[in-house]
Amino acid sequence: MSEFSFQTVPSLTFGEPAADALASMVAGVGARRLMLVTDPGVRVAGLVDPVVAALETSGLTVAVYDDIEADPPEAKVLAAVEAARAFGAEAIVGFGGGSPMDTAKLVALLVRAEQPLSEMYGVAQVDRSRVPGGRLPLFQVPTTAGTGSEVTPIAIVTVGAEIKLGVVDPILYADGAVLDPSLTTGLPPHVTAHTGIDAMVHAIEAYTTKLRKNPLSDSLARQALLLLASGLPRAMEDGSDLSARGDMLLGATLAGQAFANAPVAAVHALAYPIGALFHVPHGLSNTQVLAPVLRFNAETNPGLYAELADLLVLDRAARSGSGTGSDADRAAAFIDFMAQLTADCGVDPRLRSVGISHNDLPKLAEDAMKQTRLLQNNPREMTYETALAIYSAAL
Repeated sequence: MSEFSFQTVPSLTFGEPAADALASMVAGVGARRLMLVTDPGVRVAGLVDPVVAALETSGLTVAVYDDIEADPPEAKVLAAVEAARAFGAEAIVGFGGGSPMDTAKLVALLVRAEQPLSEMYGVAQVDRSRVPGGRLPLFQVPTTAGTGSEVTPIAIVTVGAEIKLGVVDPILYADGAVLDPSLTTGLPPHVTAHTGIDAMVHAIEAYTTKLRKNPLSDSLARQALLLLASGLPRAMEDGSDLSARGDMLLGATLAGQAFANAPVAAVHALAYPIGALFHVPHGLSNTQVLAPVLRFNAETNPGLYAELADLLVLDRAARSGSGTGSDADRAAAFIDFMAQLTADCGVDPRLRSVGISHNDLPKLAEDAMKQTRLLQNNPREMTYETALAIYSAAL
């Protein structure tokens, strides 16, 4: 067995009411002034106020910062940092989807940092000597079942008008994450679909990544896919099904733990420009390029996709290792399964459905090739020409 390393958030609580679990975690670090980072949609949905009230009843002073938008621009992140400093925050909570949780990571880090955010982009670019005392205590509470940001050391920021950059460093792992399925029962069907497929993409790419794939990430990815493939259709049928929501939420977290250690690849690399240029939600943009990227990869590397077919698609004999069919045939069956699941969830994966035309594809391909952090993980080499062909197939 090859050498590998594995890291994750040190404390996870599943099923307990968010306020109770948070109060216990915050008490454990001795913080009294807590800034909760969220977005207007989560607040309007009524998820924030009951949690804040319960935290205040426990003796905490809580400030809510909700000026967060999707794919958070750098300026918005820095404004949140200044708000935390002005409040005198002693701990930070990310409460919502990926954007609030990513912003919370950077707020917790930058409140004490002397290093500017502009110097932190990339992998392991945080200079510990310029973060006196380390980051603030950080806790994460997801209200969607998709990004896995609650258990990753990654924060994605939009820089300028078009480019998404990531800060990737173990210092961004939270001190604890709270998984409360009841916070996700009010998600509308399209958000449930986009985020659920996004989480499945995390697991698929972690399982098939070229670099840092390991037995722990594989186990997490496989379990995540089983939970998500079961939970997503049930949650689409009945959004109030707490069992289905719990399967999705835990599945998304397990997928997050997997790809935090075995990183995602070309699906994300090609999805990022769609989100940056056309403001398409991240889960949807991943869905739009998923099948074409998987078909491209499976032409030369079908084996791992065949294993996922054995896990999710094929009969009991195949799952026991005695199934028939070539790797290529089984990989195709898995890709068809994902395409059918997308259709069953009512998602139109065509780029044209969000206003993208043939004339936009060269710019998308050009920007995708800048995602070298992700493309290096892909099991098959991606060029400008192949990226352009994939976008054309997705149109």
